[in-house]
Amino acid sequence: MKIDSGTTAWMLAATALVLLMTPGLAFFYGGMTRAKSVLNMMMMSFVSIITVTIAWVLYGHSLAFTDNGIGLNGFIGGFDALGLQSLVETATKPDGTGMPSLVFSAFQLTFAIITVALISGAIADRAKFGAWVLFSFIWATIVYFPVAHWVWGTGWLNALGIEDFAGGTVVHINAGAAALALALVLGKRKGWRKEPMRPHNLTLVLLGVGLLWFGWFGFNAGSELAVDGTAGLAFMNTQIATAVAAGAWIVVEKLRDGHATSLGVASGAVAGLVAITPACGFIDPWAAMLLGLIAGAVCAYAVGLKYRFNFDDSLDVVGVHLVGGVIGAVSLGFLAVYPFLDQQNKGLFYGGGFTQLGLQVLGPIAVGGYSFIVTWVVGKIIDKTMGFRIPVEDEVTGIDVTTHAETGYDLGTVHASGVSSPNGPLAPVTKKVEA
Repeated sequence: MKIDSGTTAWMLAATALVLLMTPGLAFFYGGMTRAKSVLNMMMMSFVSIITVTIAWVLYGHSLAFTDNGIGLNGFIGGFDALGLQSLVETATKPDGTGMPSLVFSAFQLTFAIITVALISGAIADRAKFGAWVLFSFIWATIVYFPVAHWVWGTGWLNALGIEDFAGGTVVHINAGAAALALALVLGKRKGWRKEPMRPHNLTLVLLGVGLLWFGWFGFNAGSELAVDGTAGLAFMNTQIATAVAAGAWIVVEKLRDGHATSLGVASGAVAGLVAITPACGFIDPWAAMLLGLIAGAVCAYAVGLKYRFNFDDSLDVVGVHLVGGVIGAVSLGFLAVYPFLDQQNKGLFYGGGFTQLGLQVLGPIAVGGYSFIVTWVVGKIIDKTMGFRIPVEDEVTGIDVTTHAETGYDLGTVHASGVSSPNGPLAPVTKKVEA
């Protein structure tokens, strides 16, 4: 089939937008950590680009988006696209979109990358870098690729009729459940709930969420795989839900704590982005407002679950991505109406039955349960063999110095002005800076 230049150009741009989200996540997560951990946190995102790209090219696309002939097609794909060579030879996707097969693969690769990177926020400050590198390979292989096949390939959830427009189940619930499992495997940071562990640089947080918000338009609108009205609907709904969720979060903060914070507006925006992801191409704009309102308010409270249940999810991956993803996925059982869905696929508010609602509940349970169990097992195996957590003394000193021999900031230049020194102006008395 002849390549459609318009669709191809849009999908190349959307792919670049989604890839930009991972550096954006690095800024977002990096700013939320303590100063002594910022580089390590950002490195965990960047190294995910490396490991997942390699795994995707070798076998990931094949396992997610091809069929197999050994009776396991409902669970995992086959080996017809190993090394992506067959995609080069087929040129365009066989679905009539006119999109090059390699462009589709590149687009899906960026989703796999950020899903792995999202998990890292739950274990900030305390994970061995080498263990994380190994984990990212293994997790992508035995969790992400199969789940992508279940929902977006020819897997069993797709066959049942689950709806997930851009990854609420595949990306956010999947990563959120894995984050909870790893947080339990690694345990709490030293001093958790006893020492202040506030974000060290909120300007980085806001920069990061700005990049995420920008890139998310490629994430959601690009998932239509076409330039049409549904892509426009997904684009607009993404903006609506995100803005409303950010507002809802800071209203909750103001009423509850007396202050609307920059961290709150950033976290609320991400909660809205997460919740609208599975629904963006299926719901009306008024419903996107409702979804954003619910996600922003609920997730503002959900981030406190870690204190109630006593687990150290460092950067609130569970409260935002797992909870927000569930809200978005289940909402389709009530609000789904587009594009041209059959009556049984529509939500209850549009005359649909309980079948679709049941499927939208089944998806988070199946994906979340699978991701949690497998992640916990993999995390335990790594922890018992090579060790997953850094020594306590390294954690206290700071993982940036002990693991990477670097610091995020040249603290030697922070000094008391006007203090004389026998060694001249370049050797001042250094102030104590809290990490």
